Amino acid sequence: MPPAAPLRLELRGITKQYPAVRANDGVSLRVAPGQIHAVLGENGAGKSTLMKIIYGATPPDAGEVLWKGQSVKVASPAAARALGISMVYQHFSLFDTLTAAENVWLGLGKHETLAEVTERIRQVAAGYGLEVDPLRPVHTLSVGERQRVEIVRALLTKPSLLILDEPTSVLTPQAVERLFVTLRQLSSEGCSILYISHKLDEIRHLCHHCTVLRGGKVTGEVDPTQETNASLSRLMIGAEPPALAHREAKTGAVALDVKRLSLPQLDPFGVSLADVSLQVRAGEIVGIAGVSGNGQQELMAALSGEDRRAPAGSVALFGHDIAAASPRQRRTLGLHFVPEERLGRGAVPSLSLAQNTLLTRTQTVGRGGWLRLAETRALATDLIARFNVKAGGPDAVARSLSGGNLQKFLVGREIDAKPKALIVAQPTWGVDVGAAAQIRGELLRLRDEGCALLVVSEELDELFEISDRLLVIARGRVSPPIATSQATVEQIGEWMSGLWPTQETARAAA
Repeated sequence: MPPAAPLRLELRGITKQYPAVRANDGVSLRVAPGQIHAVLGENGAGKSTLMKIIYGATPPDAGEVLWKGQSVKVASPAAARALGISMVYQHFSLFDTLTAAENVWLGLGKHETLAEVTERIRQVAAGYGLEVDPLRPVHTLSVGERQRVEIVRALLTKPSLLILDEPTSVLTPQAVERLFVTLRQLSSEGCSILYISHKLDEIRHLCHHCTVLRGGKVTGEVDPTQETNASLSRLMIGAEPPALAHREAKTGAVALDVKRLSLPQLDPFGVSLADVSLQVRAGEIVGIAGVSGNGQQELMAALSGEDRRAPAGSVALFGHDIAAASPRQRRTLGLHFVPEERLGRGAVPSLSLAQNTLLTRTQTVGRGGWLRLAETRALATDLIARFNVKAGGPDAVARSLSGGNLQKFLVGREIDAKPKALIVAQPTWGVDVGAAAQIRGELLRLRDEGCALLVVSEELDELFEISDRLLVIARGRVSPPIATSQATVEQIGEWMSGLWPTQETARAAA
């Protein structure tokens, strides 16, 4: 009988202490060749820190890393890549001013020309169904498009171990299925995969093994194919997420009214908005579905006030023409906004949570612009407690939080403002099941209190769960609205290709 192949990766007693929290506490992990191994845990459980240690981006304080049976010290990501380890971060590591191809080229060494790498990107992207334009500057890409670049960059290195941190958070169901085909193929070829996701269905259908973390410690190891979503939730957060109470909407007056909004693209790689019309009433949630990069960013910029080129009369809030209004003027009228980019747009990475409340909550600014620091810290402290944010207090800098915890803080900051209208982009991206249920529950509570909500998400399950009506955006155009109760996932998926019925075809069918 031949000897068993050595483990591809083994961690023994990995510990990492930060000033405010012990992120990893004696963690042990074993990954076999060709195994798709899930790492499951709530936000702040230590998953991302553990992956950074494996990838050489963060040194452990204690413990041992074994690679193919040999003890190693992974001193840097370059050392990890030399071993055959690649990683796709939840927060992307791309240079905004470079093209997608240049970003990929930087991480591949000097043995290939940029032209050769560009061609390889096109081949890999086409083969795996990941739509990527290698010549586009990264700053023109949406979050979903940036994620595709990261995944393609990792695949180009032909890794022995691929680490994926929330890889499907902004992919469509069709793209997720294509990615799963790719991952299963990589697995069959002997590549090991460490897979972090909060989507329990994905873990159950894709992964061979699952290690559960809670509070930085391993609390269980299971075969996910033998588990249910409920049992995985109990392992992860100690309970099942509460069921959402989605009552029938009692709508009021039109809050947000967009009439035939057309805007030319701001840059050569942007998307032009064409004849966009939509309405959101008080007391309802309207969801916008679509593949990333189809005009979501441009529409959000026009509605939030970041882009004030909209023609007069094309955007109204409670009857007021706000086409040329600034973000502050829109907030004064009751419109608040949560962007899809947490760090850099939703929060300043180097500022504390207390200081980041000042970006949209200016009630703690006194006469002459003086800051009432005690009130600012009190507001941040209250948000941390109310939305169960795991952070080292109000003075913790934004970049020190896990992605899910920062998302809870940002969504909480705008919900706590008691908005009359709220626009949210990707509300639960990278958030664990318990926190996602809390955020969705808060959005439904706002709706029941009479707030008008426009939710842009690439999570179709989320949109079907909380929306009263659905729209689809494709190539800068918006579909007719449809009641969520009358829509199907297959139908919305088809509309995401731009194939929705026009008024003419609807009349012909009738």
